[in-house]
Amino acid sequence: MANALINTYNKVHDVLDYTRQMDGLAPLLLRLYLAPVLMQAGYNKLSHFEDTAAWFGNPEWGLGLPMPEVMAALAAGTEFFGGLALIIGFATRWISIPLMVTMLVAALTVHWENGWLAISDASSWLANDRVMEAAERLDRVKSILRENGNYSWLTGRGSVVILNNGIEFAATYFIMLLALFFTGGGRYFSVDYWLAKKFRPQAVES
Repeated sequence: MANALINTYNKVHDVLDYTRQMDGLAPLLLRLYLAPVLMQAGYNKLSHFEDTAAWFGNPEWGLGLPMPEVMAALAAGTEFFGGLALIIGFATRWISIPLMVTMLVAALTVHWENGWLAISDASSWLANDRVMEAAERLDRVKSILRENGNYSWLTGRGSVVILNNGIEFAATYFIMLLALFFTGGGRYFSVDYWLAKKFRPQAVES
């Protein structure tokens, strides 16, 4: 009985090992998920650059950062052009570093005080006092919409929610970028792989 279980385990393990031939799919999927998110964020900053720089620099209703034009340009350029690099898997490890820094800055300066959750959900075990308090506001919003609007039409594409703007998304993107920092662009599906195959074949073979 024990031998049969061991043999079955070994066979299953052999099949799973065979999937390593396509281990480049994992970083590819991470890159293709992150790229449009980052590019959209960068594009929004670039297309409204004056407003972005003002928000970066204003200490009262913004981030209060020094050299706001420079900081805004660095953040926007990193996100937009970094997203482009991720699509094709070029300089993946290199570009992951400034992108991770951007996510950390966003998490600490914009989202940290709001807790973890991006959307207020009072049923979550991660809900803080801010989220719990938002539940009453959300109930009031829904009541007003039911009384004064076509509620079924207004919610026909999704439920009404309150944006909590916590660190959830920034932290998630940071972890995905950290994974790419260690894996690189991935085998077969990245420019990095083919450049390494041509100029650093020993690294690819190892």
